[in-house]
Amino acid sequence: MTKLSLVSISALAALLCVSATGQNSKSKNWTPPRTADGHPDLQGVWTNVTLTKLERPKDFEGKATATDAEAKIYEQKDADDLKKEDGASDGPIIAAAGSSGTGGYNTLFVDHGTELARVDGVKRTSLIIDPPDGKIPPLTPQARERNAGMRRPNSYDSVKDRPLSERCLIGFGSTAGPPMLPVLYNNTYQIVQTPEYVMILIEMIHDARIVRLNGTHAPANVRQWFGDSIGHWEGDTLVVDTTNFTDKTRFRGSSENLHVIERFTRVGPQTILYKATVDDPTTFTKNWTLEYPFTSTAGPIYEYACHEGNYAMTDILGGAREMEKRQK
Repeated sequence: MTKLSLVSISALAALLCVSATGQNSKSKNWTPPRTADGHPDLQGVWTNVTLTKLERPKDFEGKATATDAEAKIYEQKDADDLKKEDGASDGPIIAAAGSSGTGGYNTLFVDHGTELARVDGVKRTSLIIDPPDGKIPPLTPQARERNAGMRRPNSYDSVKDRPLSERCLIGFGSTAGPPMLPVLYNNTYQIVQTPEYVMILIEMIHDARIVRLNGTHAPANVRQWFGDSIGHWEGDTLVVDTTNFTDKTRFRGSSENLHVIERFTRVGPQTILYKATVDDPTTFTKNWTLEYPFTSTAGPIYEYACHEGNYAMTDILGGAREMEKRQK
């Protein structure tokens, strides 16, 4: 699609930063910088780029962590696979981007990291740490029925039928969250912090999440793309509680009852440990939790010009009208 902006310089810098995924947990001898109100300073530009997938792949089935030797084999295979797809018209990465048969992505635009995420000194095989198998819990019967009735992947009757990311309303893959997840490219964030608010600027679609500190949630009839986020400090950890989602974002098939609790802990000069628990009993048979590091990267975040020069939506709907003519 033509909506893709050039990969930011900061994202490219993250690709070259080998140590970005090699940060350990909080050092006993390290004290986080603090803002004027005494809380840890989370401000700066960060990236959550990592090769570690949300769910544990078969390569690491039954293993929550990998040795450095095992990780190196996995990381090299990813690098080799990426090289094979450079300039190709199809492949797993191209298919994931929705461009099978047409290509459109060369390796310049891929920013999914070069290493598995390292936490507590070891490399993780999945972002999900609970359940222990590293998998999203099964959907409830209610959720399966609800989602089956809503799927219209091949509907081209209206712009409103197309995915939200295709319409440049929110980024794909829950890059903005919550929970915030690494995706194929543009995995950069900027955090700005005051005593009353924390703002998280997301590179993709230049969305901004505003977290109100020590506030209360908006009324239940107020629904937002990223939900309604309120935060508070538990020691040196920023805890963000988000509810009031719309019935349109549907993270992993979730409902508007989705409830996400995120934890941001500054554990090193270049690292924030990010942890999020997903709670939606109308969708998942149990809660599940993910954890991985955000690492500092060079700024600034450059504009993600999603709509500028974007002919994709016109072409997609126009192509559908042409196919309808040919079928008559």
